Amino acid sequence: MNADLGRLLAGVGAVLLDFDGPVCSIFAGYPAPQVAVELVDVLRRHGAEVPPDLASEPDPLEVLRRTGAAGDQGVTRAVEDALCVAERRAVETAEPTPYGREVIVAARQAGMPVAVVSNNSAGAVAAYLAAHRLAMHVSPVVGRAYADPDRMKPNPEPILQAVRAVGEPPSRCVLVGDSLSDIDGARAAGVWVIGYANRPTKAETFRAAGADVVVTSMGEIADVLIEGTCG
Repeated sequence: MNADLGRLLAGVGAVLLDFDGPVCSIFAGYPAPQVAVELVDVLRRHGAEVPPDLASEPDPLEVLRRTGAAGDQGVTRAVEDALCVAERRAVETAEPTPYGREVIVAARQAGMPVAVVSNNSAGAVAAYLAAHRLAMHVSPVVGRAYADPDRMKPNPEPILQAVRAVGEPPSRCVLVGDSLSDIDGARAAGVWVIGYANRPTKAETFRAAGADVVVTSMGEIADVLIEGTCG
C-alpha cells in the first residue's frame, strides 16, 4: 500500500473528484478534437476571428477559454451552448475509468461525502452519473460556470463551492484530478490533492506542481478506502 496515500486519506473527511479522468473518459467515443473543430465552426459562423493556432486546437475547453478571453459574450454563449450539447452527447459513449466507481462507493461506505468538481458542464456530469447508477452517491456536482470560462479550474472557486457544500473545512478535503489545472486549483483552494497520472509522463509533472500524492491507478485509492472501511 502507498503509505503516503494511506496517511492522507486517513486525515480527510470528504473526497472531491474531477470528472474527465478520475471518473470517466468523457470523449472516448466522441473525440475531443472533433468537438473542438465543431466549436471553431461555431466561431466562424458568428464571424469571429480564428487564428491558425486556435483553428488547430484539439481541446474544446481551451477553445471555450480562448473565446471567453476575446470578450464577446454573445459568441462565448454560442460556443458554451454548443459545448454543452456536445458533452451531453459525449457522455453517452464515455468510457468509465477503471476503479473510478469503486472509489466513489468506497468513500461513501467510509462515511465520506463525494463531490464532483469539473470543467465540464454539470448537466453532462449528472447525466453520466445517472446512467451509471452513481447519482445517489455524489453530491454536489459542481460543473463549469455558464459562459464564464475564467471561473473554470485552476480558479479555486468551483472547488471551494464543493467544499462548502460537503460541510468540511478545506484542510479536511482532498481533490483527485488528472491535470495541472486540478493541482493548481486545489493548492489555491487549500485542499489536499492527489494527482491521478493516467499517463506515465504526468507523474513527475504532478509532483513538481505540488501534488501531495501521485497515483497511476484509481485502484490505489479504492484499495486504501476499502481497507480502511474493513479494517
